[in-house]
Amino acid sequence: MNSEQGFFSELLDALRRSLTDTFGVFDTGETDLATLLATSISQIIVAAILISIFLLAYLGIRRAMHLALVRLGLSEDVFNPVFIGLRYVFFLLTALAIMAQLGVSPDLLKAVARAAMIALMFYVAWAVVTKVLITMLQRYRLDPSIEQLMRNVVSVMIVAFGVVTVLAQFGFDILSVVAGLGIVGLAVGFAAQSTLSNFIAGITILLERPFRIGDWVRIHDQDGKVMKIALRTTWLRTRDNVFTMIPNESVASSDIINYSTEGPIRVRMRLGIAYKESVAAAREVILPILAAHEDVLDLPDMAPSLTVAGLGDSSVDLSVSYWIQPDIFDRQPRINAQLLERTKEGLEAAGIEIPFPHLQLFIDEAKGLTPLLETFQRIAGNKPSVSRDG
Repeated sequence: MNSEQGFFSELLDALRRSLTDTFGVFDTGETDLATLLATSISQIIVAAILISIFLLAYLGIRRAMHLALVRLGLSEDVFNPVFIGLRYVFFLLTALAIMAQLGVSPDLLKAVARAAMIALMFYVAWAVVTKVLITMLQRYRLDPSIEQLMRNVVSVMIVAFGVVTVLAQFGFDILSVVAGLGIVGLAVGFAAQSTLSNFIAGITILLERPFRIGDWVRIHDQDGKVMKIALRTTWLRTRDNVFTMIPNESVASSDIINYSTEGPIRVRMRLGIAYKESVAAAREVILPILAAHEDVLDLPDMAPSLTVAGLGDSSVDLSVSYWIQPDIFDRQPRINAQLLERTKEGLEAAGIEIPFPHLQLFIDEAKGLTPLLETFQRIAGNKPSVSRDG
């Protein structure tokens, strides 16, 4: 029994010594557990009182501003940054009060306060600069991708300067930090050359603007509508509703055909009529069919036209052209198919022959060819055409 009591006594003494040593970092002198607990409780009470005062002050200011806005008929969204700043100051004062009660040195408290205020100033600068930049970009109606690029660049620059300035408040050697980041950036650059080349190519595309979001383009023999111009890839949506992501380096180094830049687009299709038919008669049938289509433009300078493209082996080849708006270029194959079907029906109704390739066979009558001629006669059901020489 005595041994068990001695064991528990030693265990309690060890626990008390451990707690005393743990919390003794806040006091340079000797202290006992009761004094330590009393000091901790008093610190917690003081911190709670300070936090309550700060919270009441914040709520009072917030309530007064709300009433003022309601009386003036203004929206709180306009002053949302001010409310964010008030909350930031409240949390900052709360953190400083708790740190002060924990015995943090005055120099560190001053450094934290300066760093926090500097961070707040950089946040305000970021919000103001971003707002002004968006207003200016919208005034000049620049491409949304360029707008996003400018916002990202300004944000990165402000954040970088803010971090460097905040670190300087805690005694960091900024030149060493910048040099270290430069070395790390150089190493990352060598390790990610492909990504960096795509990034630089993306910036080049955004600045030169060979196409914009919504344009219909051809890149690497791939037709598609530009859906997104990112810093690493360009996104196209094909007529089959398939998204294609092409690296910007490949986009910048390839031939680009933009169908949407210069307004209406001319589309050509080929067909043929028999040699015995009149081109003028075919023109009178085909052009009204083209002009009657709801998607074909019928303007003085952009009316449908028909010209002779060549003389083929079995037909007179015609080139038919018409104009459509660029925003319906994704429907161009369907429009072409509809026009070809209506043209065929119109030519058949007008009695104009659409020829197909055929071959006439002329065989000289000679010895030994009689069985062959008889075979042709049985297959064709009539006497084959024979040409005699001499």
